[in-house]
Amino acid sequence: MPKYLFRARHTPEGAKGLIKDGGTSRRAESERAVVSVGGKLECFYYAFGATDVFIIADLPDHASAASLNLAVAASGAIDSETVVLLTPEEIDEATKKRPAYRSPGAG
Repeated sequence: MPKYLFRARHTPEGAKGLIKDGGTSRRAESERAVVSVGGKLECFYYAFGATDVFIIADLPDHASAASLNLAVAASGAIDSETVVLLTPEEIDEATKKRPAYRSPGAG
């Protein structure tokens, strides 16, 4: 199953909700959302800095990841970014492919 990293930042409204409901309730809600699209929550961490939350989840496909991202964005409580994670074996597979590509300005 593909693995995704979600980086999230709370809006002011999202921060108010976090203060009201607490961190563990948000982790439980994130897990519920991931499971609802056929996935599995691997880890959930709060952080200091530009990113408030890091989530890694296994999801069936890109459409499932996009559906989660859309639901979160529509809430207005969180700004997020989704990153597709690749295994070392997938990179090995990628290095064996030879795409037809010419860099800009190359003859």
